[in-house]
Amino acid sequence: MAGTEITGVHATPGYAGFFFDDQRAIKQGARQDGFTYEGAPVTDGFEEIRQAGESLVVDVELADGRVVRGDCAAVQYSGAGGRDPLFQPAEYAPVVEGPVADELEGRDATEFLANADALEEMAVEGDRLHTAIRYGVSQALLGAAAEAAGTTKTDVLADALGAEPATEPVPVFGQSGDDRYANAEKMFVKGVPVLPHGLINSVEKIGENGGTLLEYVEWLVERSEELGPEGYEPRFHIDVYGMIGEIFGAPYDREEVIDYFRALEDAAAPYPLQIEGPMDVGGRADQIAAMVELREGLADAGVDVDLVADEWCNTFDDVCAFVDAGAADVVQVKTPDLGGVHRSGQAVRYCEGTDTRAYLGGTCNETATSARACAHVALATDAAQVLAKPGMGFDEGYMIVENEMRRTLARRARAGRTDTTTDELTADD
Repeated sequence: MAGTEITGVHATPGYAGFFFDDQRAIKQGARQDGFTYEGAPVTDGFEEIRQAGESLVVDVELADGRVVRGDCAAVQYSGAGGRDPLFQPAEYAPVVEGPVADELEGRDATEFLANADALEEMAVEGDRLHTAIRYGVSQALLGAAAEAAGTTKTDVLADALGAEPATEPVPVFGQSGDDRYANAEKMFVKGVPVLPHGLINSVEKIGENGGTLLEYVEWLVERSEELGPEGYEPRFHIDVYGMIGEIFGAPYDREEVIDYFRALEDAAAPYPLQIEGPMDVGGRADQIAAMVELREGLADAGVDVDLVADEWCNTFDDVCAFVDAGAADVVQVKTPDLGGVHRSGQAVRYCEGTDTRAYLGGTCNETATSARACAHVALATDAAQVLAKPGMGFDEGYMIVENEMRRTLARRARAGRTDTTTDELTADD
């Protein structure tokens, strides 16, 4: 173990790539005031409806002097949809430098899975570690294992999970934020394979009867054909934050709802469309039942629009429950919500052999460090798609995730671990 022993764990509060938003307050009609919102927050822990995103930068030291990093980060809508409460780094830094350091110091960095599992199972004063802590510290543990073994994080994780890594970049999913027109055009120019998210999180944005969203989808088709590279065939993925449920209500397999999805399918033609979070009914069991009802209604009517599970699909057990019930065509593995990065990898692998595809997601409120770690999770498990993150500007997150995958594939090719050659990793891929 000479040189690969973990000798120190340190934590420094920092910033994340976006903001924490009180989703409940926004859904209840909080009025936007420039970039912020008017009114009082309603979710525990929030001091404002929108407040600065924060992270906790973790350094893990090895006996030979090398230092590796992971970033603890939490989703934009913390405290909503069954997630852990708002992450406050200054409060949790002593936990990382105290109990977590005590658990990890003296361990062999090459034993990634054993170290990550020990972190996952830890409790402090009877409570499990916040998901953000497990997320960030496990990134550092993955980096430490790769450094100690002289290999890529992709290879360490694939070996730990018994997975066969991807041999080309996993399709990247671009997220537009509220600038849904200009950012979508940027994505078209760069030939992004899955897009644009759209941030349809209010009745105003979807339209009283859903008409505003229909117009947006029609515009996406038109502009993709005008701006995209030759042979471009995008997959449209739009997150509606439960707004279809808000404007139509249950039951979700009735004719009015199915007809709306048929109209969305027609608007997106000839390109595939997937809708994330069509409703939010307030709990996992009810959410699964509502998703199954809608999915079966669409299938019976021959409407080819894929449903993506997000709300109430946070933990590994949640992912399994949605997949087992056949509640979605695509399940988002929301990396900060699952804790350790290996848990995200295990969740992706759970979808293998089912009719549910795994989308390795996350949040705009992460960091460049956590985004790069997730690029390795995507490659190690050959996920169906991976989110461009952090931030809401699109370009930066896309560059970070895409380039990390390309660099890793090129390194693996040089080491003879894949058939991919660097000549194949062109800017048009």
